[in-house]
Amino acid sequence: MRFYRKFLGGVPEYLARYYWWAYLWRWGIWLFDHQPIINAILFGQYDKLLHNTLAQAKKRPGARLLQLTCVYGKLTPVLLAASDNDVHLCDVATGQLLLARRKTLEVASRCPLARMNAERLAYADDTFDQVIVFFLLHEMPPEARRRTYGEIARVVRAGGSVLLTEYAPLPVRHPLYRFVPFRWLLGRLEPFLPGFWREDVAAELRQALANNGKSLDGEPHVEYCFDGFYRVMRFTINRPD
Repeated sequence: MRFYRKFLGGVPEYLARYYWWAYLWRWGIWLFDHQPIINAILFGQYDKLLHNTLAQAKKRPGARLLQLTCVYGKLTPVLLAASDNDVHLCDVATGQLLLARRKTLEVASRCPLARMNAERLAYADDTFDQVIVFFLLHEMPPEARRRTYGEIARVVRAGGSVLLTEYAPLPVRHPLYRFVPFRWLLGRLEPFLPGFWREDVAAELRQALANNGKSLDGEPHVEYCFDGFYRVMRFTINRPD
């Protein structure tokens, strides 16, 4: 029996197989939610990425936000502090939801939690004004990403937006990528990242929106970080005619 099977209860097979140590094991959850650890994983770029993400988050009163899966660090509390809007938060892992609740106890009424798989959300169509996804897509196999794009496109309202913080496209000129041992190690730790590096995120989201009778309003707003290694992308959805 492979060890990862101990973590399979109610989570996708790829999550248990490749990421049990980071997101499902209780000691992993404890370890990775320390700010110095998170910052080190992102090569000192966490605060800048958080700032750039927050700058693109909707703050209009009454806006409904969906944070698609929990993340380590202070993103959720900062989002809640930035406005009086609710931030709906879903994740497939119970341990991650418990961690998120501990961070949001004082504003729990404004942060509804739900255990859901990002590939099959139970929210109604056109529920949210903004969907926020922070370093999730590169951890999914291609077919799971495609279903997740579809769910994002379904639940976001026309006139709303999608905010993605992720790795940038294939960073062939970046020193880290050109350092072969590092590239090999990153590919071992993040087995779906090499495919994501080559994926046209805008094209995937555009197709998912079209499948749901929606479209993008022009090109996304993109801000790069760490010499083009990471990016923050804000996609605006066309309002109905």
